[in-house]
This record gives sequence, structure tokens and C-alpha cells, in this order.
Amino acid sequence: MRPAVLVTGGAKRIGAQICRRFAAAGWHVVVHYNGSAEAAQQLARSLPCAEIAQADLSDPQAGAALVRDLAAKLPDWRCLIANAATFAQDDVTALDPATNHMAMQINAVTPALMAQTYLGHAKSAGGRRVIQITDMKLANMNPDFFSYTMSKAAADVAAQMMAMVHSGADRIYRLAPGAILASHDQTEDEADRSHLRNLLGRRTDPGEIADAALFLAEGPLASGETLYIDSGQHLLNQPRDVIYLEREGA
Repeated sequence: MRPAVLVTGGAKRIGAQICRRFAAAGWHVVVHYNGSAEAAQQLARSLPCAEIAQADLSDPQAGAALVRDLAAKLPDWRCLIANAATFAQDDVTALDPATNHMAMQINAVTPALMAQTYLGHAKSAGGRRVIQITDMKLANMNPDFFSYTMSKAAADVAAQMMAMVHSGADRIYRLAPGAILASHDQTEDEADRSHLRNLLGRRTDPGEIADAALFLAEGPLASGETLYIDSGQHLLNQPRDVIYLEREGA
């Protein structure tokens, strides 16, 4: 019997990379999507053992309902990866309430409720793991993407708090990527340049995030730990997001 993993936002980008990595390691993969049904179906068909699951994570109760449904049918649900996120710009001097509400719901509130529901309902003989995708930006702060950063900080703190009461067989982890793929309004050329702004001067590969997630799901690391996968970017002091550092020639 294969252990199961749910990857939220698993149909595209880093989520899809994580799905492929777990599938290659022998896991049953549940690919969550909201509006990307075709991409989710194509990905699931390409994997040896997978299914798809739809939910609009702007509604926390929809996320919780998805978890309850999966918990009722997955005999060994070993890992939940909270990867889905919204990344929209608003200004540190002028918070946009709509942007903030959406960021807080999708990036923080829904993942926390899904994790609580998972730990209350899912069954796994091998112990259960929650992996919250955060952001290296929390250690290398800048004022850009105000509501996004606020929401990722909330998700990070929620994961820390849950880890205080879940240890041993059940563990909560945080996985903090740096600049990986082109994002917001970047072109690929801009991403190629801006994503070298780290200690190693290299572009971090999405596969490194997937490898780290699998290590957390299968490895012995204590509950509450954080892995930074960013080629050392979190150890720098960057006054702006690398998108704008590159455009400003800083």
C-alpha cells in the first residue's frame, strides 16, 4: 500500500514538481487544484498512482471539507503539503483590503484549518507530516508584497504553534523557498538575472524544493524545523524584492 500525499496547488509550477517527486518515490499523490482542472488531469495521468481533488481555498471550510473527504478514503495518508498561495502586490504604505483578505485566507487561514482537520481525521501507520510552504523572505525582510508577506508570517507562526503540540509520530515542518520561478509580472529573462541574487550566485531549481519536501516527509527531522531552499538568499539583507532590485540595477 502506497503512502498518500496531498499537495495543494499541485497542478502547476512548484506544486507539480513536488507531485512528480513524490510519485517517483512510490507515493500515491493527490493533486489539488482550483481552476486548473486540465493541468491537474494531465499531471495525474502522467503519474503512476494519482488522483485529483478540487477545492477553492479562498473558503477555509472548502479546504477542511476536502481534507475530511480524503481522510475517509485514504488508508495511509502520511503527508499534507500546504503549497497553494496567492502572490499579489500591495504597498506597505497602503494596504489593499481585498488583496489582504485573499492572501490571509488562502495563504494562512485555510492551510491552518486544513492542517488541524488533517491531524484530527487522517489515518497513517507511519505517522503524519504537515509541510507548510513559507518564504525565505521572512528571514530576509523587505517591504514589497505587503499582504503576501503578512500572510506568510501568519502561516509560519501557525505552523510553529502547531508543532508545539504535535511531535513524535506527527510532525509539522516549514519549508522556505527563495526566488525559484518567474513570478508576479516578471519575464523569464528578468527571472534568470534576478534569481542569481543569493550567496551562491545561482538559480535555485524547483526540483530542490521537491527533494526537500520528500526529505521532510520521509526523514527523521524533529517537529518544528524549517528548511531554507534558496542558495543562501535568506542570509542576505536585501532592501527590496529581487524583482525590483534587478529593475533598479541595485
